[in-house]
Amino acid sequence: MSRKGKKEILIPEKTEVTFAAGVFKVKGTGGELSKTLRPEIAVTIDGGKVTLAPKFHNLETRALWGTYGSHIKNMIDGVNKPYEKKLIVEGIGFRSEVKGMNMNFSLGFSHPVAVLIPAGLKVTAEKNVVTITGPDKELVGEFAAKIRSLKKPEPYKGTGIRYDGEVIRRKQGKKSV
Repeated sequence: MSRKGKKEILIPEKTEVTFAAGVFKVKGTGGELSKTLRPEIAVTIDGGKVTLAPKFHNLETRALWGTYGSHIKNMIDGVNKPYEKKLIVEGIGFRSEVKGMNMNFSLGFSHPVAVLIPAGLKVTAEKNVVTITGPDKELVGEFAAKIRSLKKPEPYKGTGIRYDGEVIRRKQGKKSV
């Protein structure tokens, strides 16, 4: 049995939730999200609660039960209070700037790196901190991981792009005899 799937999900005020033809939609003050759900899980909306129940009891359906519970909770939370990830760009000459729907990085390569910002996300770059905000938790995390993968932090000098609060284990360099 799924602990996440068994829990009822409360719908806050000023949030509209609909489920029709396998598409779950959430609309709130922070935006609108929709997700297509497979028919193995029955979704019922009554009053201010969303409940999930599996139609069949097999391994795959039990896994989907908890997963869909988490997705729905994240969608409801995201349209009310947007998710936020911060990245720190660290290194001599490393810069980041936002121009329209593009994000430009100078990361020590022979060329600048340009990344397209997905629709639905708000990205700001101040000095060496990049802040990504948006209602979709999955999209925020995916875009933050994409930016981090451009120049992962290295253990000798600590330069690169890292998450705010991420601890990079430093290594000792060459020893002189």
